Amino acid sequence: MSDLISPDEPAQPQRRRALKLGAVGAVTIVSIRPAMAQAYGSVLTCEIPVPDPRRTGGYIDKDGKVVPSGTKGAFAPPSRPLKGEDVRRALSSGGNLPGVDYNRSRAYLKYVQNLRSGSTGFTCFASLQMPRK
Repeated sequence: MSDLISPDEPAQPQRRRALKLGAVGAVTIVSIRPAMAQAYGSVLTCEIPVPDPRRTGGYIDKDGKVVPSGTKGAFAPPSRPLKGEDVRRALSSGGNLPGVDYNRSRAYLKYVQNLRSGSTGFTCFASLQMPRK
């Protein structure tokens, strides 16, 4: 505090300056929090198509790879895209995706974990990996 007030300057202008800086900081915090909440909300509602639209009709094998439909031991794709929140929950708990058995869930989750930048659903998956507070 002694650095803020010099013997040559009155204390009042320094206090005003500190208050102004505090006000600017508060505005910044208030504007960042809604953005973080919005980003978290979008993670809850984002979707990951399995497989991506380029490979519609393909099945998912136990290693998460897309294979021709009807391949023995592979699973038909889910009837709808996976919800980001369901994927996040299954990955963090080791549980199953809603409505599917253990083996099918593991195959779909491996598919999601194998997504790379540029793939449909990758942005959703990447956002699930960001730490939450």
